[in-house]
Amino acid sequence: MRGLKVLPSGRPGRGRLYVNLPDGRSVAWYDRQANRISVLADDHREAVLAALRPYLSGAVTIGPPPVPTAADLHRLAMPPDADLAPNRPGETLLGELEHGPAGTRTRHRLRQDLTAQTRMGDAFDALEPDGWRTLHHVPLPGLGHLDHLLIGPAGVYCVRTVPGRRQRAAVGDLLLTVGRTPPRPDPRWIRRAAAGVGRALEVAVTPALALVDASRLEVAPTVRDIRVLQHPTATPDLLTAPAVLEPPHVEALFALARDTRTWLPAPRRPTPPRPGRRPVRR
Repeated sequence: MRGLKVLPSGRPGRGRLYVNLPDGRSVAWYDRQANRISVLADDHREAVLAALRPYLSGAVTIGPPPVPTAADLHRLAMPPDADLAPNRPGETLLGELEHGPAGTRTRHRLRQDLTAQTRMGDAFDALEPDGWRTLHHVPLPGLGHLDHLLIGPAGVYCVRTVPGRRQRAAVGDLLLTVGRTPPRPDPRWIRRAAAGVGRALEVAVTPALALVDASRLEVAPTVRDIRVLQHPTATPDLLTAPAVLEPPHVEALFALARDTRTWLPAPRRPTPPRPGRRPVRR
């Protein structure tokens, strides 16, 4: 059948490839991670294979769609504009660099932050074949945006990325210092963020600080609840951590976390009026 179109979904190179008819109806999709083609009707099998052949590598499984899991049903019911999975690292920074202030010093700082978040985001995205799922730029009510949210076999991690600027970095219980710049309250912030994520997902969450390009890292011995990562060793550290979540649990948490509605503040209940004294009639 002619006229089939192959459309990507999610982040480039990582999401599914959908095969659609000219009228927009989907007839099949290719799951890159599972290396499987799910065909909705057998009469489209040969045309689907011809359309997807440039994107295939190695042996591919072909068959009907698998039985949807609870995570699949949640994702299918989610509005497209509520999905956080396509977010790139540093979404807000990209807009600020393009439309923000023209000050040289401010733009230089924004570029450093964006570079650090992009490098850590690429490292975290590379964990996907090992069963990890990553979200970037997650909105947290009252706290701004979380740089990265990792969900994988070793648990759930809230990550705030800090550019080291090739200087000494010192992490304390309450403050983080890079070089001679004023101390930053990143340890306190990431603890609050992890607590909020834990309440929303109803799971234990580990706060983490990721340092990029720090010449030397010093962590106070009293900092025991925060995981401190560095760009070259972050991936091996997470892969060797003890497993605490099974793959179905990872997928269920990821389906819940990628929905923007999960992070909306809970509506306040109206306060009932206090009973007042009625005027005494004479």
